[in-house]
Amino acid sequence: MTENAKNKQNLKELVETKDFVEHLSIDCVIFGFHKDKLKVLLLKYHDLDLWCVPGGFIFNDENLNDAAARTLYERTHLSNVYLEQFYTFGDVRRTENNVHQKLLENKNIAVEENHWIHQRYISVGYFALVDYTLTYTFPDSFNEVCRWFDISELPELAFDHKEMIEKGLLHLRKNIDYQVMGSNLLPDKFTMKELQHLYEAILGEPLRRNNFQRKILSLNILERLEKHFTGSANKAPYLYRFLDNSEIKNLDFDK
Repeated sequence: MTENAKNKQNLKELVETKDFVEHLSIDCVIFGFHKDKLKVLLLKYHDLDLWCVPGGFIFNDENLNDAAARTLYERTHLSNVYLEQFYTFGDVRRTENNVHQKLLENKNIAVEENHWIHQRYISVGYFALVDYTLTYTFPDSFNEVCRWFDISELPELAFDHKEMIEKGLLHLRKNIDYQVMGSNLLPDKFTMKELQHLYEAILGEPLRRNNFQRKILSLNILERLEKHFTGSANKAPYLYRFLDNSEIKNLDFDK
């Protein structure tokens, strides 16, 4: 991603920039899956006991989707992953706990009261579904810690980022079938049990094994592969993979 050469390397350089789109920002809710748990990637601000989803601003000469991809790349070093716009956050009070002001004070950076960084921002929310095991996360110049959290055990969050995660999860649940199929949440080959555990982690409730398997197979989106031998041969489950050209259909799970 060659456009990363124009990324701002520190907070002072950021606030001195004048080529951002005014009153508009990007925030990315990044989901992962690990040990049967749905995870979300969060960043911790320097010198502040607050966490946030990865986000940033949009250059005047930058397409919105490109800005989202760049933000994801800056925070995770991942590119070409599943990324989708899901909601626009525009509550007039969403930035009242002005984290930017606290960061500037900690860095002894003075800006005018009417500076763009203090103004109201509407944020376009994107979410990404990534392979937890392949993610290389690193803190940037504005954040000191980058960490995965269980979706049910979130820390204190800045701005309206708790609402962002909740709405991102709701969108994922409503569109679970084609989202999971197009994601990197599972390895290329997986067992039916692993797929069911992923659905259960996203939906937040158990599913009946027979019903789940019957309805997943009825979609004709899976190819059955060789057996996965880990012990007794008569208990070896089959491996599956998603078909590339399958059409997505909605499921109506029986509880």
